[in-house]
Amino acid sequence: MTCPNNFLRPALKAAALGSALALVACSNAKQPNLPNMETYRTPQAMASSGNGGLGTLFTFGGKSHAEQTGVAVNAYIWRASLVTLSFMPLASADPFAGVIVTDWYSPPAKPDRRFKVSAYVLGTTLTANNLKVSVFEQDRQGGAWVDQPVDPAVANGLEDRILARAAQLKAAGQLNG
Repeated sequence: MTCPNNFLRPALKAAALGSALALVACSNAKQPNLPNMETYRTPQAMASSGNGGLGTLFTFGGKSHAEQTGVAVNAYIWRASLVTLSFMPLASADPFAGVIVTDWYSPPAKPDRRFKVSAYVLGTTLTANNLKVSVFEQDRQGGAWVDQPVDPAVANGLEDRILARAAQLKAAGQLNG
């Protein structure tokens, strides 16, 4: 017995959707403690374009400094973040969103401990409130990596180093390092 075509398509779509939802719901992968996304603000250059920054890709002439450099966030904070975190492997960097994510890094003296850092450059001005750093830590326990609480002073210390480096770059009038 064959099923009519008008019944088969919705049934297949429902089965595919159900399978996808089941995979998501059954996932037991522990997610890291991500920063509260309410604190994230769209960088000024993107917010002012009126269309989420897409206009900067298609606009010719009359571009702002952020559009000319190809970076929608403060270039000094961005470069200082990359330089300061360069001891860790880089997982991703998006200058338009202002997000830098490192891969896990284990200090040579402590191979059973690892760290990961996310840096968010939130605006175009060189101010402390335009930088947010989140640090994640895990310890190896019985062959598995277990999340550990991180002292907020660690993230604050990285923010201070990045901002100091950004100020040095600005004072020297350079962005290459």
